[in-house]
Amino acid sequence: MADKPVRVRWVTVDRIIFGRPLRSVAFDVAVAGLVALFAVAGAVAQPGGWKATLVGVGMALVLLFRRTHPSAVAVVVAVLALVQVIAGWGPLGYDIAVLIALYSVVKYADRLRDGVLAGAVAAGGVVLAALQVRGPAAWWASAIYFGLITGAVWLMGLNVRTRRLYVLSLEERAATLEREREAEARAAVAEERTRIARELHDVVAHSMAVMIVQADGVRFTIDRDPATARAAAKVVADTGRQALEEMRRLVGVLREPSRPEPVAAPDVVAGPDGGLSAEPAHRRPALVELPALLDRFRAAGLRVGYATTGVAAPLPPGLELTVYRVVQESLTNALKHAGVGASVELSLDWSADAVVVRAVDDGRGRPVVRPAPSGGHGLVGMRERVGVYDGSLTAGPALAGGWRVEARLPLPSAPGTEQGEAA
Repeated sequence: MADKPVRVRWVTVDRIIFGRPLRSVAFDVAVAGLVALFAVAGAVAQPGGWKATLVGVGMALVLLFRRTHPSAVAVVVAVLALVQVIAGWGPLGYDIAVLIALYSVVKYADRLRDGVLAGAVAAGGVVLAALQVRGPAAWWASAIYFGLITGAVWLMGLNVRTRRLYVLSLEERAATLEREREAEARAAVAEERTRIARELHDVVAHSMAVMIVQADGVRFTIDRDPATARAAAKVVADTGRQALEEMRRLVGVLREPSRPEPVAAPDVVAGPDGGLSAEPAHRRPALVELPALLDRFRAAGLRVGYATTGVAAPLPPGLELTVYRVVQESLTNALKHAGVGASVELSLDWSADAVVVRAVDDGRGRPVVRPAPSGGHGLVGMRERVGVYDGSLTAGPALAGGWRVEARLPLPSAPGTEQGEAA
């Protein structure tokens, strides 16, 4: 038997030690080790001998906590440096720990005030260190030298702190925008589901009215014309089954919506304007009105080509409304994004088990000032409507340019065609 292919999934794991990233811990250990090395290396030759070395090792140990407790580390290092000054040992190699602590408190402290205070203390330390320098140069020359180094370290820490806070603010802003985007997407989905529910409610109400009329007809004709009564009873049964199916879909729409998938931007379109007028709130369009809809979009500036393949089958009212809305939204998006003058090829492909709505534009129009009114919220609305009838929707750039929308809607196995005749 052939070996089955093995799918490998790479997973990135951030290694944490002591509650901190391993890389940061390793770097701090290396810095502390360098300071300790300076302290131990001068144990014999430096002033103070092993006592000075212990001071340097103490500075190295506290530097391990410079990220989590920068202010406390700066205080401890300053106290140890003061001990060194009081002992008269003068500047030593491990005094680099003072600069590292100064940099850390400016970069990591919660308040910049701590960094300013640390800078002032460091300025005083510069003067004291310069007074202990032994050599032919004047003390003020050493003070200027130490001051320039200390000032450069302080400014470097301030620059890094500013950049770090700026990056954090950008990340927080991006997270806020992402939450707002998800909230808007959820609101758009909820609004569209409410609209679909209202339209399905109208479909069910119409079916109920048909059933009542046909049931009354059965009651009055069952004795005089049994054949007509049987036909009316069949209409009642077919309409009832169809109404029950629409009611099931209505209940599914009214359930708590799942988390919407991210969309680039919901196509929220304002009310009627220009030469195109939206349908009244409680009117249910039908596919026989597609030519009039296409004429309105042609008048608005789209060059719409329309073709059908296969034999059109009678559709339940709710499914027919969904096909109409998908066509309307596809043309609206083409007018909005492809622009006036763009060419759109619209087709309805009928088969025994499904109807496929396909709209492809060339994207070569000019921007439209007043877009056509939408029947919902663009891709969000189409996705919700198609999902109600277990269909599928694909939308994206076409290979030759422009945009392509394709919706496939399954047809019911036994659509009730008598309802329209009896109504």
